[in-house]
Amino acid sequence: MKVEEIEEFFKDLKDKLPENTFKELIEEVSKYKDVTKEDLEKIKNEILKRLEFSMIQPGEAVGIIAAQSIGEPSTQMTMRTFHYAGVAELNVTLGLPRLIELVDARSEPSTPMMVIYLEPEYAKDREKAKMIARELEYITLQDLTEKTEIDILESKIVIYLDTRELKRHELTPEEVAKKIKLKKSNVVVKDDKIEIYVEGASLKELRKVRDNVLDTYIKGIKGIKRVVIRKEGDEYVIYTQGTNLKEVLRIEGIDWRRTKTNDIKEIEEVLGIEAARNALINEIVNTLQEQGLEVDLRHICLLADMMTVDGEVKPIGRHGVAGEKVSTLARAAFEITVDNLIKASIVGETDRLEGIIENIIVGKPIKLGTGIVELVAKREYFKI
Repeated sequence: MKVEEIEEFFKDLKDKLPENTFKELIEEVSKYKDVTKEDLEKIKNEILKRLEFSMIQPGEAVGIIAAQSIGEPSTQMTMRTFHYAGVAELNVTLGLPRLIELVDARSEPSTPMMVIYLEPEYAKDREKAKMIARELEYITLQDLTEKTEIDILESKIVIYLDTRELKRHELTPEEVAKKIKLKKSNVVVKDDKIEIYVEGASLKELRKVRDNVLDTYIKGIKGIKRVVIRKEGDEYVIYTQGTNLKEVLRIEGIDWRRTKTNDIKEIEEVLGIEAARNALINEIVNTLQEQGLEVDLRHICLLADMMTVDGEVKPIGRHGVAGEKVSTLARAAFEITVDNLIKASIVGETDRLEGIIENIIVGKPIKLGTGIVELVAKREYFKI
């Protein structure tokens, strides 16, 4: 049977299934050349049955089920910082601390890192991969310095450059000296040392100039502190300590489609809220799977949806989702009870008792499960 005929047969499933799932279904069924219409009918009925079975019942307490499903396995997570899988040089926070970071929507992860994939012509060539890696690493004069001296008699600062570091980064003393921009001073290069003459400066002033000079930017991207190249399969991949997605994606030879960072806030700023939501889901799933724990994806999707529904990544807590609830009683039940009640009293807030928490507090049936339905009994009297 032709692909077009199979697609035509399953066309009423197109709106019911996710786009990728529908494509996979057509691809898989197309592999069997001797498939009949009866077989297709059986497949269709089975899909519809499973689809109906997977749907949530109206009034189901999805929030509490998701909370329990994520919370229970999280109690089994360890609290250590691990070396990144296969890259011994880089540390990355995993386990429970990483999960807390994600749901708290921290502005910066404790161990920011990037995995940078390269375009095919660069990915297969180690030298080209090294060239890009050298462009990435943020280098200051301090990183290239072996030692410094201050000569108060000649009013100068002497910086002794580390020749091995210069060679590794393919830099010359002259190139480094050009980056030093100082007023009322003279910069001179002598072999592997740089001499900076500052007219009529005191010892205190010379020390201040030295500290400022050592922070001089030489090359690389701000935020990328370390770079490691690793071969994965038949291509070279670059791992970085530190992250700067916006600047990294501008470099020629980097595959922007696959390059990723573990900084959710940065993804939100550079690629938008939908990308941040997907990254949040992937990070939570990977953090759990790394410890051998499995949580149904739908629970994690619900959590990510709640955190991103307003167009920005918000934490789960009093400074985010929980703290922005309409109900005063719900906010007070979560944290800082007295403050919430006093503030609500001052401005004269009204609680309509529409949520779960506030109804439990006042002892009313919650609007979930059987409580979602309101029944009115009508009495009729019959004369015998």
